[in-house]
Amino acid sequence: MYTIGYATKPIDIYLDQLKTYEIDVVADVRSVPFSKRFFDYHQDALMQHLKRAGIRYVYLGNELGPRSKDDAHYDRHGQVQFDRLMASENFQSGIERLFDGESKGYAIAMTCAEKDAAICHRSLLIGWHLQHKRGMELHHITHEGDIETQGQLEHRLLSLTDTGSDMLMTEKEALGLAYRKQCLSHAYRKTG
Repeated sequence: MYTIGYATKPIDIYLDQLKTYEIDVVADVRSVPFSKRFFDYHQDALMQHLKRAGIRYVYLGNELGPRSKDDAHYDRHGQVQFDRLMASENFQSGIERLFDGESKGYAIAMTCAEKDAAICHRSLLIGWHLQHKRGMELHHITHEGDIETQGQLEHRLLSLTDTGSDMLMTEKEALGLAYRKQCLSHAYRKTG
């Protein structure tokens, strides 16, 4: 299973990268399936581009998006809490839909705007869940079209957040702290 971001990426490059990895289905995991800056990625436009390329489109933003309509998924400061999202029936339903598609032989790429998966819920929410709760490693298609596995991304997270294991903290604890730091910096916050 793959992920791909689109920010600043021309649509033809995006489609070429999907074809390179033989993606059959794009699962749109944006809570808001529109782009203020990249019009080729508005939901309707993206669906048409994918259809012409012979790639199916499914919207899973309600299930796997980084925002929630449920106030219980937010802390007192209005920031979404990924652990609460992961525990929801809605999120679990979205994960099951991914596994169902994969069991039918589809190569699936989840898409969102962020070009770097390390600052996106593709890795911080979905990738973490798949890796640590389901034993499945995501493959992130980088902006340049290379692959970064969730495991490789986790090592990068340790560096990005300046978090490392030491005599008082195991590698697993350090990784948990790195995820928490990254989520605190990048998870959605309500405004107003």
